Amino acid sequence: MKIAPIMSAMARRGVFEQVLVHTGQHYDDAMSQVFFRDLGIGKPDFNLGVGSGSHSSQTAQVMVSLEPILLDRQPDCVVVVGDVNSTLAAALVAAKLLIPVAHVEAGLRSFDDTMPEELNRRLTDAVSSFLFTTSRGAKENLCREGIDEGRIHFVGNVMIDTLLRWLPRARSLGVPQSLGLAPHGYAVVTLHRPSNVDAADGLERLLDALEQIQGWLPVVIPLHPRTRQRLVRFGLSQRLERMSHLQVMEPLGYLEFLGLLADARLALTDSGGIQEETTILGVPCLTLRDNTERPVTITQGTNRLVGTRAERIVEAARQVLGRAVDKPVGPELWDGHAAERIVDVLAIGLGTKR
Repeated sequence: MKIAPIMSAMARRGVFEQVLVHTGQHYDDAMSQVFFRDLGIGKPDFNLGVGSGSHSSQTAQVMVSLEPILLDRQPDCVVVVGDVNSTLAAALVAAKLLIPVAHVEAGLRSFDDTMPEELNRRLTDAVSSFLFTTSRGAKENLCREGIDEGRIHFVGNVMIDTLLRWLPRARSLGVPQSLGLAPHGYAVVTLHRPSNVDAADGLERLLDALEQIQGWLPVVIPLHPRTRQRLVRFGLSQRLERMSHLQVMEPLGYLEFLGLLADARLALTDSGGIQEETTILGVPCLTLRDNTERPVTITQGTNRLVGTRAERIVEAARQVLGRAVDKPVGPELWDGHAAERIVDVLAIGLGTKR
């Protein structure tokens, strides 16, 4: 969702040769290949096939596999997005080879050093030559860390470029109707973070909350492979199945999920991207975490941090469902043109002629 609009904007500019590397960190078809199809991204030039593994193992495998590609192709810049292990690994390889790194979504901070993503963000930003931010607060974070302001560029949010482009198509698929769900009459849930699903007691607390909420309105949960594995391991799968107003689904493609999310009455999630998407869609979002690296979704959007205690989640849901939804004020530059601004900066910074 973040690479697609950048590649499209580069192609329109006509002065960039693009080489797409898919590390394979996200390798399940429903979590990876379907996004290439849905978003019209061409087949990757290289697929490193890294797959699952520990954080250190994934990072090391990407570094070892990517280095010969960069040595062979000698790119003028390596563009990395987000905060996953692949992001950091690619940035480190490029930096060690003295290739400029451009980090899309730079400066996001949760200030929670127990999150692997937080380390990935900080280290990637430290070695990047171009730091593209989604909010003004991200620049403040970077400046506090001693990053030269000349490397920081406030461009907006490429995730929203993708959302605005594909929303009409997503809605036309009629996913809620195919599931028997009335528009604005159901909740969407996503769970995948290790801190929420890797311990039985924590996962049970979240199920306690869902059990109560599904008694008020239908709930649908496209189940992440990691979460499904943990439910089976902890013997909790049958508990979900006993919830009569909760539908468990396989993971959805980008367009299908966007169509489902767009007409929801409520979203409950531990995903950073969904916090952003619901802000633009005007769907109330309860984030099942104690912190967020996207505070603009709270100050200018529909998002609310509710933690992981069942009683707090249930009370927040009760409050949301008891009042009308206010139209959020869209964050600055979340206008569908972030990728164009990124390409403008790179064209000048890398010395292209147009």
